[in-house]
Amino acid sequence: MKLYSASKAPSPRRVVMLLAEKSLLDQVEIVSLDLAAGDNLRDEFVQQNPMAKVPMLALSSGECLSEAGAINRYLDQCYPEPNLCGVSPLEQAHIDMWDRHVEIGLLYPVGMAFQHGSGFFKDRMTPVPAWGQECARSAVAFLQVLEQQLARHAYVAGERFTVADITALCALDFAKVIQVRIDDRHPSIQRWYAECQARPSYAASWQ
Repeated sequence: MKLYSASKAPSPRRVVMLLAEKSLLDQVEIVSLDLAAGDNLRDEFVQQNPMAKVPMLALSSGECLSEAGAINRYLDQCYPEPNLCGVSPLEQAHIDMWDRHVEIGLLYPVGMAFQHGSGFFKDRMTPVPAWGQECARSAVAFLQVLEQQLARHAYVAGERFTVADITALCALDFAKVIQVRIDDRHPSIQRWYAECQARPSYAASWQ
C-alpha cells in the first residue's frame, strides 16, 4: 500500500495515526506531496483522485481510496485489532456521529479559516478573509461542545479511544495555525489531550 500524504497536514495525520495504532506503518509506503508546489494537482494524481486532496491510499490491486474517514474505516475492517471504528452497529454509528461532529464543527472550519485567512492557496482559489474569520469563530464555539462531551466521557465518542479522538487531536493541533488553542476554559479537553498525546501513535503521526 502507498499513502499519499503531506507533511503535518491534519487529514493525512488521521490515517498515519490509525496506522500507528495498528502497528502497520512498516507495511505502508508514505509518499509526501508538496501541496504548495501543487503536487496534488498533477494529472497523474488527479486521474486517481479527482478531488485532488490528500490523503489517498493506493492499494496493491490498483484501487485508490481518498478521504481520511473512508480510508480509516477500510483499514479498521481489514485490520480489526485494535478496533477503532466500532464493533456493534450502534457503536459504529455513535463513533461515526462524533467523528462527523468533529469534522464539521472543528476540522473543516479551521481549514477554511486557514485557507481564507492566510491565502496559502491563493493561486488556485479566491480567499475571502471575512469567511475565514467567521469559520475561526465557529471553530472556537465548537470547543465548548467538545468540552461538555469530554466532561461526561473519557473519550470523544465514549469510554475508549477511537477514530473520533484521532480526528479531534489532529483538528486541535491544526487549529494552532489560526491561533485557536485550548486553555483554562477547557479542563476536560486538556485532560483528554494530555492522555492522547502520550500515546506512541501521536508522535508517529508527525512523520
